[in-house]
Amino acid sequence: MKDLLNLLNECCPDVDFENETSLIDDGVHTSLDIVMIVGELNDVYDISITVDELEPENFNSASAIFALVERLRNE
Repeated sequence: MKDLLNLLNECCPDVDFENETSLIDDGVHTSLDIVMIVGELNDVYDISITVDELEPENFNSASAIFALVERLRNE
């Protein structure tokens, strides 16, 4: 999780990923932020996040993103 937080903080340094739980719902992230994060996640974790996974609940918090990454890594 710590590595993921570091990656997220590099992508969006102004976001409090440790405490924010409504990144999408509260409009903290733009679609451009999500595209950048998805690209980094795909590269760093050698996963493929598909359009089907681009649901708000998968990106609303660092823990949700972590769960998505873990699920995809285990498939």
